[in-house]
Amino acid sequence: MTTTTAAVLVPLLPFLGALAGLLLGRRAPGFVRPLAVLPTVAAAALAVLVAVRQGGGSGGGKGALDAATRLTDTGSLPIDLALHIDGFAALVAVLVGVVACCVQIYSTGYLRDDPRYPSYAALVSLFTAAMLLVVYSDDLIVLLVGWEIMGICSYFLVGHYWETSAARSASLKAFLVTKLGDVPFLFGIFALGADAGTFRISRIYTQLTSSAAHFQLDHPTLIALLLLAGVAGKSAQFPLHTWLPDAMAGPTPVSALIHAATMVAAGVYFIARLLPVFASSAAALAVLAVMAAVTMVGSALAALAQDDIKRVLAYSTVGQLGYMTGALAVDNRGAAVFHLLAHGAFKALLFLGAGVIIHAAGTNSLAAMSRMSGLAGRIPDAYWTMTVALLALAAIPPFAGFFSKEAVLGAAEHAATGHAPAVPAAVGWTVLVAGLLTALLTAGYAVRLWLLAFRGKGTEAPDHGRQPAVMNAVLWVLFIPAAAFGLAFGALPDWFDGGSLAPTLTTSVLGTGLALVGVLVTYGAWRHTTALAARIPMGAVAAHPDAEPALSEAEAIATHEPAYGDIAAAHDPADPGRLLLGPLHRHAAAGFHLDALYAAVFIRPVRAAARLVGFLDREVVETYVRGAGGVPRLLGAAVRRAQTGNVQTYLGALLAGSLVLAVAVLVAAGA
Repeated sequence: MTTTTAAVLVPLLPFLGALAGLLLGRRAPGFVRPLAVLPTVAAAALAVLVAVRQGGGSGGGKGALDAATRLTDTGSLPIDLALHIDGFAALVAVLVGVVACCVQIYSTGYLRDDPRYPSYAALVSLFTAAMLLVVYSDDLIVLLVGWEIMGICSYFLVGHYWETSAARSASLKAFLVTKLGDVPFLFGIFALGADAGTFRISRIYTQLTSSAAHFQLDHPTLIALLLLAGVAGKSAQFPLHTWLPDAMAGPTPVSALIHAATMVAAGVYFIARLLPVFASSAAALAVLAVMAAVTMVGSALAALAQDDIKRVLAYSTVGQLGYMTGALAVDNRGAAVFHLLAHGAFKALLFLGAGVIIHAAGTNSLAAMSRMSGLAGRIPDAYWTMTVALLALAAIPPFAGFFSKEAVLGAAEHAATGHAPAVPAAVGWTVLVAGLLTALLTAGYAVRLWLLAFRGKGTEAPDHGRQPAVMNAVLWVLFIPAAAFGLAFGALPDWFDGGSLAPTLTTSVLGTGLALVGVLVTYGAWRHTTALAARIPMGAVAAHPDAEPALSEAEAIATHEPAYGDIAAAHDPADPGRLLLGPLHRHAAAGFHLDALYAAVFIRPVRAAARLVGFLDREVVETYVRGAGGVPRLLGAAVRRAQTGNVQTYLGALLAGSLVLAVAVLVAAGA
């Protein structure tokens, strides 16, 4: 099998598995799980094969793999079904394939008795195929197809528990917010194609980076900002990030897939592929840096205030994506994709581990978990693997997150000190300062989650035996890259652009020192507030832990607010996050009221305008329409009354009319 054939099969196999699953899911339920797992496993294996054969792409001395066939002639810019696989694409495809395999295998245990599992599994396969198409595609229009397919898949998967109002509203919000960004994104693609004379990504990249080409875009700032709007929606960056925490109403495996390998990763990967377009405009880099800084710090503060364990992880994803966009803002796509790969490993582990915790505890409330003792002993596999994943998230050496986050901070320091000529120093300082502050906050909310979930005190945690073996096995598979992937920092430059990804002394000391401060301060706050936990009842655990994991999670989501109050934050004075944030806690728990702001600025005016249009249509337009129909009706009724059928009446009317005419003539003549 040639490398090109293997690359074509990577997105094709999950697509065929999804199609077969949708067609055969109800007719042949015994084939559902094989159709979900086997094509995805095969695609992951082929992605690994392609990566091995490429051997690091151009950085490893071998050119990128290019293959194309003309899809259609448009009369101006043709659309090609094209592949371009360099080191970036090869490794990201491996990440997507591995995480998708873990999610599909985990789901066979997590949703083992779910009646809608066939459609769920098929949509996960389609989701995977769409992301792989985005990763391998070299044509912007074909990439857009995969981009939009992911949007509709997320709508259906986030709304899997459609019986709950939270899932219904979350799926609709995710779809609408991402579409809001996709409209300017589409115009940006058209504008870029018109300026560059092609939709081929590799040609655009070559034109902008080749010293011999002397090519410049006519409207680089406009194009970059239009594209950035779509990226902000897809990758949940400020101000279009509000859909991602609400999307936690979907099943936990879906959350793992969206946060680790698809959807939100697509935007970061897209900018990495077209980074010279953004680097052509200093204004675009400044906007990207500010967006990254606000996203990082704001999401970390919000994560410190959340009560729902999955919403903590969701805001964590938003912040880590901020690190990636920050690295892109300082023109270092190697650091961005390095963090994308490391983050994909430990974030998938965190979400899948959270699914185990929710099932074991019977709730998604950290406040309720903090009042249970022995939960860690009930789920030892999740406990040990999540501990390492949280250390990786907090960037504690030697785990994966430390090396990838330090690569980002090192790139920001490089730009801040004037060693990146194309990047303004202010952009570097913005990313560096925000990144260091976020490192402090990230360590704080990571240790808070660990303490509340695994070091609770109170009634004994429920015991219903071990989790399904496939769920625990997947956790240990993901444990390996979460713990050790960062050690590959020396080999990755050959896969990327050749720049060093090694940690630098200054940022390593500052970043690690701030992370340790965050750990110690949060631990001290927890020790101070723990005494309050026994005195403040929180309500009964809402879900029954003996049910299957998916049902337990659905019940926990549906009953969280009645049992614990607001979905974001239980009214728990024993929460160390409440002590650390002080008066800021209420605002951080509500995501700094961005949803309320959008409702006031956009939703309410649109609804008021809709009511006004409805009133005008009903009371004004319909009045004229009814009048236009009523006048002929009245005239017809009058004429109809005159049609009596009595000959004497007709003759009398004729004579009366003749008399009136005669009188009128005489009067006129006399005048």
